[in-house]
Amino acid sequence: MARISLEALQQIDGYIASALVDCESGMPMAKDGSGIDLELAAPGNAEVLKSKRKIAAALGLNDSIEDILITLNKQYHLLRPLETNHNVFLYLVIDRARANLAMARHELKSFEKTIDFS
Repeated sequence: MARISLEALQQIDGYIASALVDCESGMPMAKDGSGIDLELAAPGNAEVLKSKRKIAAALGLNDSIEDILITLNKQYHLLRPLETNHNVFLYLVIDRARANLAMARHELKSFEKTIDFS
């Protein structure tokens, strides 16, 4: 697999950190930023995503998760499964006071299209 850079995500207002995470293992495939332990956060968020998928299936929703937003007092945490590979997700941490959530979601979706696993 080619080395994947998350550097472009630094342009998102309020950017703190990001990771590209394998959902099955919870291991970051790429990571960037500081201020949060991505080695600890990635597997925890993989469990959040797996749990939500399990509940959606049990409810018979017959739909896929576009993203999951976790709102903290000072930060937003966004989990976005890749459309091209549902076993991988983007994890973005942004400062709530400086971020535009709608723009951050839009930019994360646009960034996803640049990821090449070849």
